Formats: sequence, structure tokens, C-alpha cells
Amino acid sequence: MLPREFSQALPVLLELEANGYDAYFVGGSVRDHLLGRPINDVDIATSALPEEVKSIFRDTVDIGIDHGTILVLTGSGRFEVTTFRTEAGYQDFRRPDSVDFVRSLEEDLKRRDFTINSMAMDARGRILDPFEGRVDLREKRIRTVGLPDERFSEDALRMMRGIRFVAQLGFDMEDDTREAITRHAPLMSHIAVERKTMEFEKILASMNKHLAFNLLVRTGLYRELPMLEGYGDVIEAMGENPAVRSLSKDQAWLYLLFHVMDGGFLKAWRLPKKEIKAREKEKESLKERLYGDWSPQLLYKTGRNGVVNVESVASCISTSPHSIREALNRYDELPIHSVKDIKATGAELIKWKGNPGGPWVKEEIAKIEEAILNGELSNEKASIRKWVTTCNRS
Repeated sequence: MLPREFSQALPVLLELEANGYDAYFVGGSVRDHLLGRPINDVDIATSALPEEVKSIFRDTVDIGIDHGTILVLTGSGRFEVTTFRTEAGYQDFRRPDSVDFVRSLEEDLKRRDFTINSMAMDARGRILDPFEGRVDLREKRIRTVGLPDERFSEDALRMMRGIRFVAQLGFDMEDDTREAITRHAPLMSHIAVERKTMEFEKILASMNKHLAFNLLVRTGLYRELPMLEGYGDVIEAMGENPAVRSLSKDQAWLYLLFHVMDGGFLKAWRLPKKEIKAREKEKESLKERLYGDWSPQLLYKTGRNGVVNVESVASCISTSPHSIREALNRYDELPIHSVKDIKATGAELIKWKGNPGGPWVKEEIAKIEEAILNGELSNEKASIRKWVTTCNRS
């Protein structure tokens, strides 16, 4: 019996077959099915031409018709259906200059990146594997379909994808494939930063990220990534440090930011401004934490998520003991966790002081905030009013 993700798309395959066309599940969904991993998007490849696919199904969307891809909408989901194709000419080392539709599944699978992604499964669950992807799954090996020099010259991003699969699956990289990455690493200069970032973040989020870091250094590919040239020692250290494996994506970015001595590092990766601001704030907290204990002010400034990130990275850098649970307990015990928790408003301060509004209100709230954190003032409206009107006259 097929897994639910395939069963939902099965009517599309059967309808294509009923109309005289070949149709198969292909790509990552087949790989993950064989590995027993969660299945994400289910892609379908067919001998039917795009216009033929559109004539069979009532609800379709042209999402990439020039490359043969039609989105088929059914009651059980939305499925990408792509015509078997061959590709030729990759002048930008990313996209093919021409696409030709074919009727052969094997010709279609031949153009794919790695053997573990070049398998197909028919409607009855039978696996078609002309390039021995199942052997590589069994041997836990990343290997290109055909000659690696050709595959990486066609699409330079495949080099990072290969390293990413190592990180996600915990596989080894076949020698010829790895050596080809070393030869062709400079081709990454043709790849947009956003695409590099997408692959790199998937590496950072993987449990076997240390394997990827080792490969980035061994192949020299790290030099082609934003602002990492000259930091091979940092990447190598991440690969050798067992504690790095458990870092989340955000924590791994923080680790890198702490070691890369350039203020524009995260901006060079085109990360969202909100994320850049959060990591840079955590970097400042990390510096303080490495040279001392958590103070109420530092905990407050860092925030709950930041405390987890800082303490996690500190444990990778410092030989001193670090406890996330202890740090969070101390954070939770703070009398306030944001200025919104203060039991007094700016309007009340104006009323109590009898002064017109102005910059002093913000300054007064900052003083109240500090006094509460220092344990000098109780976070109660009556106490704050008394403190403002008698103990803190200005």
C-alpha cells in the first residue's frame, strides 16, 4: 500500500495512464519513501505534453509551461506534473538554454543531479532505478548521475545541494563527486546569493551539519560563499566540534556571526532584516555572557529565545559549564520580561508628575524598568506611583 502522500496523488497518475500516457512519481518523494523519511512535495513526471496534460484535467495552472510543468488541482491536493524532458546548454551555469520534451522516462531521469534523486515509482509502487540510486541509498552515498563534471557545469548549485544532502541524510560523498566539486567550486560565483543562502540554511538546520562543514573546507567551496573566504578555520572548527551538531539554524548563524569579524556578514547573505537584528543583538549578549554570568539586565535585554541561543552557542565556545535550563529558570524569575509588563503607563506618569508629555516620559520608564530589575522597586502600580512622585523627583 502506498503512503498517504502518494495515494492522494494516485488519481492523477491513473488518469494519465487511462489516457494512454506513462506517468510516475519522481524525485525526492521517492527517495524519502525508500528511506522511511517524511515525504514532502510529491512530483509527477509524464510522457504527456503540457497541452495534453491540460486537456485531461479540468483545473490546471501554468506554473512553468515552458519547462513542461503544469499544476494539477484535485480534491485531494495540488500536484506538479512535468513532461519528460532533456536539457541542453547551460551558459549561466544554472538554467538550461533549451528544453526538449521527450517520451522516455530514462532520458528524463538522466538529466537529474544525483542517483538518489533519479528514481521513479509507478502507480503500483514498482521502483524504476536505471542509475542504481537504491544501491547508493543502501551504501549511504551521494553520487551524481553520470559524470560529475558535466552535472556541475550544467548547474553549479548542485555542488551545494550535494553537500546539503550529506548534512540532511548523514551520507558520505563519493570520491569522484567530491573531487569534481573541488575542481568546479569557482563556478558558484554565477549563482545568486539568495540561492546559496537557501541551501546553506538547510545545511545549518541539519543534524549532520558537521559533515557538511568538513566537506565545505575539504573542497574549498566555502570560499565561494558570502564573506567566508579566510574563515576556513572557523568552518573547520564547526565540523570538528561535536556540540555544533545540536545547534539550530539560528544558533549556527550566531556562532558564525560571533567568529566572522565583519559587521556586514549577515547582510551579505541577504537575510531578512528582522533576523539580522536578532542575531546581532544576541552576539552582543554572547560577548557579555562569555566574560561573566547572566545578570538580570542581560537576561532581560536578551529575551527568552535569545537566552536559549546565546547559552547554546556559549557551550560550543567556552570550556566553562553552561546550562540552558538554569538560564531559563533565572529568566522566568525576572519580575518583568518587557516594558509592557510594567504596571504603569506613560499617561499615568504624566498625570502623577503633573508635567506635559515629552522625552522625559521615556526616560522615566527606563528608570522604572531598571529599578524593577535591580530589585529596588516592586512592579505594583502603588509602589511605582510613590517611587515616581517621592523617591525619584526630577
